[in-house]
Amino acid sequence: MDKKPSYLNTHFVDIHEVLPEEEEGSSNGRMPNKGVEKEKHLNRPIKVREMKRNHRGFSRQVSLETGFSVLNRESKAKDERKALPRSGRSFGGFDSANRLGMDGRKEDHFSLFKTKSTLSKQNSLLPQRKEREMESQRTEGSVGHDESVNKSVPAGRYFAALRGPELDEVKDSEDILLPKDEKWPFLLRFPIGCFGICLGLSSQAVLWRNLATSPATKFLHISPLINLGLWLLALAVLISVSFTYILKCIFYFEAVKREYFHPVRVNFFFAPWVVCMFLAIGVPSMLSPKSLHPALWCTFMGPYFLLELKIYGQWLSGGKRRLCKVANPSSHLSVVGNFVGAILASKVGWKEPAKFLWAVGFAHYLVVFVTLYQRLPTSEALPKELHPVYSMFIAAPSAASIAWETIYGEFDGCSRTCYFIALFLYVSLVVRINFFTGFRFSVAWWSYTFPMTTASVATIKYAEHVPSFFTKGLALTLSFMSSAMVCVLFVSTLLHAFVWHTLFPNDLAIAITKRRLVKEKKPFKRAYDIKRWTKTALTKHNSVNKDFEEEKQEGY
Repeated sequence: MDKKPSYLNTHFVDIHEVLPEEEEGSSNGRMPNKGVEKEKHLNRPIKVREMKRNHRGFSRQVSLETGFSVLNRESKAKDERKALPRSGRSFGGFDSANRLGMDGRKEDHFSLFKTKSTLSKQNSLLPQRKEREMESQRTEGSVGHDESVNKSVPAGRYFAALRGPELDEVKDSEDILLPKDEKWPFLLRFPIGCFGICLGLSSQAVLWRNLATSPATKFLHISPLINLGLWLLALAVLISVSFTYILKCIFYFEAVKREYFHPVRVNFFFAPWVVCMFLAIGVPSMLSPKSLHPALWCTFMGPYFLLELKIYGQWLSGGKRRLCKVANPSSHLSVVGNFVGAILASKVGWKEPAKFLWAVGFAHYLVVFVTLYQRLPTSEALPKELHPVYSMFIAAPSAASIAWETIYGEFDGCSRTCYFIALFLYVSLVVRINFFTGFRFSVAWWSYTFPMTTASVATIKYAEHVPSFFTKGLALTLSFMSSAMVCVLFVSTLLHAFVWHTLFPNDLAIAITKRRLVKEKKPFKRAYDIKRWTKTALTKHNSVNKDFEEEKQEGY
């Protein structure tokens, strides 16, 4: 038979890749025969051709799944244009249900958020080298999951990828890093917002202590045992929630970092210290000493103040996390702690630190209030519909009113000004009660109960200095509404936790990608459009030359 031309051999190599079987045959220790030597001699230039082929920019490759020959840029554009199912499986074949590791076990995709997820641990989950090369051809152009997890997500990315008052719902056009159709580990589903339960219960302990000891409500003859029971319940819940979240910090620290960079949830990192100060203020009289030790205030206020310097510094210095970009109603949590700390400092006998905290808190409250109240058209931090999150507006002025009265010992003009601002905001929200329906329950709702409780305590203080039938009735009404709301949420929490088992769904907010993988505009053209580009360019060039020739002839 005649020898084939060289160009046919080249074409054969480009379409059908030659697997490295030669190395296997040479490594078995046997001498190859003459036929094998002849075949190796004939294939020797082919091997050089294969090595050079990888350096070409527009080499033709055979797709391992479809068998169609495509360009690298075309496969990249195709991967970016396809719809993402938000299942966490669109990241380069990262299929949690089907992919197996080298030892035959399923890959632990939740290890992305585990603490100390080093590069060696991630490499141990990867397939063999040959399989990895095959995967790279299929997933070229996609964003790596390790890059999306281990680096901080910009604040604007949360607003772009999430929706809802708490920014906990993923938009339909976004994908997530973890599978949505599987139930995640409990610690990954345990959010920082659970400290809102502690806020609601500890503030209720303060409320019932005031109801039992205040002269304005002394005619009710409320037993101090209610305050004792609520205080013990709040303490038990705080210990259990803190212990669980500490475990999350130990085992899933990457998820905790995601919550810290979240524009809404970062404010809940102030909550544990505010709860501790609430418990110190509302400690039952049968358990409390004559005066609280100042070390108690330093223990609770120290971490809060350090975190406050970090957050306020970001608001002031600008950047991607400046206040106009990340402001939301839960930002009041980072302000309320100043007034609660001022109340506790006054009770331990440190009046000057109390005044300092009150001044800092009031200055930042004005800034947050104005930023949220004007609602810039370019800001997407606030949802269009009303929500219980708006009750956070009444927390800061109510706490400021109580703090001023505790520091100076009288409910004077400044204290009443703050109280009247809180009362007006409270009424403006209550009259729109129909807008607060139609929202699904979540543990974040608990954090919206303590503003109502704080307003009730401020009303009791106002009724002490301005005793009348109206002020006492208003204090009882607000106290009843606050306690009723806490009871409803407490029963709902128990039902969702132990009956329906829906209290902690998958926390999709922490599993968003650093960059959006689906782009509205096509970043690349198809490979076969190259001919169309060339034809269009030639047509335009010919038309320009033709026009020039016509003008030239007319000129003559």
